[in-house]
Amino acid sequence: MQVCASEGSSKESQGQHKPLMRDFIGMNTHTVQMKADLYKPVAKHLRNYHPVEWDLQDDPGNVAEFPWARNKVNWNELYANWVKAGYVVNASVMFESIKPDKWTNLSKDAFEYGRHFARYFGPSGKVKSVEAIEIGNEPMDWDDAKYRQMFESMAKGVREGDPKMQIATCAVAVGKEDKYSKDITGLKGLENLFDILNVHVYSFEELWPTWKRSHPEDPKIAYLKQVQGIIDWRNKNAVGKKVWITEFGYDSTTQPNHKEGDFAKWVGVSDTVQAQWLVRSFLVFASMDVDRAYMYWFNDEDKPTLHAASGLTRNYQPKPSFHAQAHLLKSLGDYRYEKAIAKKDGDVYAFQFSHENGKDKLIVAWSPTGNGRSANLSIPISDLAVAKAEKMPLKAGEPDSVKLTASGGKLACPIDESPTYIWLTGK
Repeated sequence: MQVCASEGSSKESQGQHKPLMRDFIGMNTHTVQMKADLYKPVAKHLRNYHPVEWDLQDDPGNVAEFPWARNKVNWNELYANWVKAGYVVNASVMFESIKPDKWTNLSKDAFEYGRHFARYFGPSGKVKSVEAIEIGNEPMDWDDAKYRQMFESMAKGVREGDPKMQIATCAVAVGKEDKYSKDITGLKGLENLFDILNVHVYSFEELWPTWKRSHPEDPKIAYLKQVQGIIDWRNKNAVGKKVWITEFGYDSTTQPNHKEGDFAKWVGVSDTVQAQWLVRSFLVFASMDVDRAYMYWFNDEDKPTLHAASGLTRNYQPKPSFHAQAHLLKSLGDYRYEKAIAKKDGDVYAFQFSHENGKDKLIVAWSPTGNGRSANLSIPISDLAVAKAEKMPLKAGEPDSVKLTASGGKLACPIDESPTYIWLTGK
């Protein structure tokens, strides 16, 4: 299989202004359940679900008393300890845990909450522990007009509290993609109040009752198309704003299905496939005009239901996906996406990453399929020398090395659905 350079669709897709992968790879987590030391190998960026109800109880007229939540969680202790451990924090502020009819003075109360939050936690604030705030996660019970009012009011409060704090929308899509995402056109005219467009996307091949997912590169599903839709909207309507994918992931469990109920026909994936598809999703997202991607979820309890087996750990014990993502971060952390050497659905994906030193390169290649396929390919490397090559690992310890042969300025490489990493240096 001969591969050749493929053309990108934009300056970002050709590697200009792309983030280093250590600033691209993120993970979703939740408050006191997070074990900071355990997850250091897999992500530098954390997205935390921050329930507003913890701060205000069920009365939005209450004033937040940071650093304390009203349920006695000390947010400063939590967030500052994460920052001290080397993480960067994005708080998804879930106002929707308080029902819309409880917000009797919505504009005022939302403004005050945003102002207090930014003043305390923002980059210029008292404790400087939160980089960005998302105004809502998936506010399904809020109609478009009510969400716009909430967003505008809280965002204005954040801007006054700390202009340096980045503001993200809730999960958005172009049009009514699903009940979980708001139509981004509902925020048109408020572009000065957000810095980040926030996307939740899962690679569903089927919805209820199976919730079956497909491999991330599958051209038949909406997975990448939904992300590209937001990118296109941004390029036309909100130039300069960032795109973050704040939820994507795959469920893998060792447990049998429920015998009856909503999830009797639910379909998960194997531990190996979860690892493969997570890593490949990060790689594909990095090739798009996306600034960051947070995988879902940090830990699970091995339950065979939707989103209940998505952890990198199972009862805080690393799954194969943990080792695969740790290897991804360790290998590519100092690199940024540069270009696609090959990108052919059902055949081969081979992406080249460039080290921040501007000289060294790393190629990641794999079969973009979900049927266990393997193949061989030939990569042109005329001006580079191979330093080493290894396979994405599924367990602790040193990854398996991959045997390559070079001849005539080309590199022969076996590939399968677990990505192969090839380090190259200038001759």
